[in-house]
Amino acid sequence: MRKPLITLVKSIALEEVVPRYRQVKHHRKEDGSLCTEADLMTQSSLSLALLTLKNCPILGEEMSTEEQQSVWQSTPEYLWCIDPIDGTTNFTHGIDYFALSVALLHHGLPILGVVYNPITEEVFSAEKGGGAFLNEQKIVNECSFKALDEAIASVDFKRLPWPLAERLSVSPPYSSQRNFGACALEWCHVAVGKFDVYLHGGQKLWDYAAGSLILQEAGGIFTTLDHQTFWNITNPWKRSVIAAKNPLLFDQWRTWLNDFNQPK
Repeated sequence: MRKPLITLVKSIALEEVVPRYRQVKHHRKEDGSLCTEADLMTQSSLSLALLTLKNCPILGEEMSTEEQQSVWQSTPEYLWCIDPIDGTTNFTHGIDYFALSVALLHHGLPILGVVYNPITEEVFSAEKGGGAFLNEQKIVNECSFKALDEAIASVDFKRLPWPLAERLSVSPPYSSQRNFGACALEWCHVAVGKFDVYLHGGQKLWDYAAGSLILQEAGGIFTTLDHQTFWNITNPWKRSVIAAKNPLLFDQWRTWLNDFNQPK
């Protein structure tokens, strides 16, 4: 089902997203995040088209909180989880770092994922147990040693505890840091090695559903800041992320964060 899903997502992006790039008005939702006509039309089109691949409930970012929780609490065996445009702020400002993100969950866990940037034409995909792909080239994650102080990090500061954010700003353990504002793509760019390590203080289900599967299938490792099981299906609404492209870097990154959090 991976290839048909890619075809579907690319087609809807061409119809609903690309024509509105740099040409759409936006408004702010109750939580302060942006929403555009492109978000709404893309979610609507995806919601209809996905049923032709798998007829099951759909949970989308642009649904109301009550609708999202109702769908999740109904505990369907299969569930589509979609973010019509991840990185809407970038989209509205003409920054080409955004993506459509679609995942199929089985008993609350992702088994299929596609993340597509229609401007750069990067399409990341994965099916559980089948590896991860970038534009149909299998992602090979070489587990070569790289010291943390040589690493490029993707870090979202604004959702981190202040003492940690301050320390990372003033005295980071890595070589350099970036943050581009689209979680689904950030997961994928760790998978392909554009980023070596990743840290985010709070993501929603649609932010990580597809990207986490792609990173996992590419050989990456991840957990939460409080070291709970990442896929805690009883509460999927907010999840912190510690991740790295391979186990060696992950161990160094997690050790540094653990040492920082130890009582002084």
